[in-house]
Amino acid sequence: MANSSDPDGPHTVDGVVVTPPGLVRRAVTASGIGNVTEWYDFGVYAYLETTIQAVFLPPGTAGGPVITAGLFAASFLARPFGGLFFGPLADRIGRTKTLATTMLLMAVATFGIGVLPTYESIGLAAPLLLLVCRLLQGFSTGGEYGGAMTFVAEYAPDRRRGFLASWLEFGTITGYLLGAGVVTILQTTLGEDSPELLSWGWRIPFLVALPLGMIGLYLRYRLEETPAFSQLSSSSEEQGKQSFLGFFRAAARRGWRPVLVCAGLVIAFNVTNYTMTTVVPTYLTETLGEYGAPTISTTTSQVLQIVVLVLLLALVPALGRLSDRVGRKPIIVTGCILIIVLALPAFLLLRSGSIIGVLGGLVLLGLTLVCFNATMPSTLPSLFYTGARYGSLAITFNVAVSLFGGTTSVIVEGLIAATGVLVMPAVYLALAGVVGLVAVRYLHDPVGEPLPGSDPAASSDEEARELARAA
Repeated sequence: MANSSDPDGPHTVDGVVVTPPGLVRRAVTASGIGNVTEWYDFGVYAYLETTIQAVFLPPGTAGGPVITAGLFAASFLARPFGGLFFGPLADRIGRTKTLATTMLLMAVATFGIGVLPTYESIGLAAPLLLLVCRLLQGFSTGGEYGGAMTFVAEYAPDRRRGFLASWLEFGTITGYLLGAGVVTILQTTLGEDSPELLSWGWRIPFLVALPLGMIGLYLRYRLEETPAFSQLSSSSEEQGKQSFLGFFRAAARRGWRPVLVCAGLVIAFNVTNYTMTTVVPTYLTETLGEYGAPTISTTTSQVLQIVVLVLLLALVPALGRLSDRVGRKPIIVTGCILIIVLALPAFLLLRSGSIIGVLGGLVLLGLTLVCFNATMPSTLPSLFYTGARYGSLAITFNVAVSLFGGTTSVIVEGLIAATGVLVMPAVYLALAGVVGLVAVRYLHDPVGEPLPGSDPAASSDEEARELARAA
């Protein structure tokens, strides 16, 4: 690492790492573009779920929505394997190269869906090829999101980590909005069930992912390694030795508390996330109608969700900045309580069939979700030490997401089918909120503190000297 005479790059002042704001901004942008690409795909898939069912499954397939939701959830089967592969790799060779690789894989896999032949062309091979692409997406995502959190957290100054890391979720929502917006424009222009949409229109959103991914790849390759990782000695006890067995050894040595707290927070965060982004679109337009409840049109549903997501865009960085002042725990606790209290009213409003009621239900879910969006990217990396941070976070995060988050749509569809109760998603949400409350009870609030195993971090020499005096 450069010394204190190098003001344009990372350097140290009185034992404090100083990373200039311009470099931090580039790091946040390069990390965020990966989230944009990842969630662009989720937005496209969620909004095109009915079209995908028509294109890739035999006509009149029984349980089509459940199968399509299963194809979505299939990518989550691969995520733990992606975390297991890319996480230890990044702790050995560095964050930058690994994140560039995951970015490329995600873009290629999403583009690949856009060029797949349909069921009409090749029969059952079509959904099988779709499954392969979804698994490849899941594998790359297994190393992407946890890595992006690690990357930004390790670049960010201690006093601004909440605000800077929250921009990752700004990228998440932006990506989902882009996907939803592109699909909505296509469906409005071509028609929701038009021959043009079914023959070629559905391909366009997936094909856009490749140039988007190339932009992210370029930005990531231009960045240096994170200051925290660069500080590690090649003889570090943990660096380069992380593996699945190493993960268990490290957890046994340092204690399982960080792993369990991380898993609990991830469950609360992602059950809420995937309920809003994958369950609700189908719930409003199809599921309610299957049980005699009023539905709304696909276009109306999409527009209302876009409105709420735009609102969340403004709130995420604002809450991230607030978390740097009041702490992460108060905001996370608020989110968990809101999800328990508001889940049932939200779904009662969603099933009302009125535009105002649906919008109100979406706002209630959004207010809950934004509490997690704003805090998780800065909270989760702080649970693990630098030498094993990427691997530990990637493995824990993706196992929890795969078991509870990505399966949300399948579980909810199954619960509704088994009981006929249309508010079952609210029950699942409330249970996730309880898990989150238990986890946050054992969370040490990391606000303003250095990451475990790293030196204090500042954004200027003056701030570094202030931190050194206070130490």
